[in-house]
Amino acid sequence: MNLIRSLLRTPNRRIAAIALVVLALDQLTKALVLQFLPHLWDEKTIVPGFFKVVHWHNTGAAWSSFTGRNGLLALIAVVALIILYFSRHHFNSRTALGQIAFGLVIGGIMGNLVDRIFRQHVVDFLRFYLQQRGGEVLGFPAFNVADSAICIGVALVFLITGRSENTPKTAESASK
Repeated sequence: MNLIRSLLRTPNRRIAAIALVVLALDQLTKALVLQFLPHLWDEKTIVPGFFKVVHWHNTGAAWSSFTGRNGLLALIAVVALIILYFSRHHFNSRTALGQIAFGLVIGGIMGNLVDRIFRQHVVDFLRFYLQQRGGEVLGFPAFNVADSAICIGVALVFLITGRSENTPKTAESASK
């Protein structure tokens, strides 16, 4: 327990620990998908008409935008990690919520970056959809743990920013 406490002593270490947990969980879930659904386009229905685990590849970004631009997106991910590292002090990274937010975003970016470097595509596998009575499917694009972590982390950053903007300023902080 003391080892864990000493490892998590500073905000940067806590952010790194969260990022590494996200990265490990992302890569573990992708490895499981590749093991149990080994072929591209394989799928396993979990909740009929609502949720499937699929094996899809994405060489683009969200909603398959920038498809085929894997190298460019890998470079953008590296640049984003560098910018996040140097700007972390501007986004309440000293608070627990800020550390969680940044850990999620950094871990998510790293998870998809590992895929882009070693697989030349991102593995997406969570597929939510609605099967309509006529057979038509309304679906959300497939995603993964890394994508989820990025979205949750960004939402937390917006929440933190909104909360700090709505916090009344003291006379001392207003004069700065």
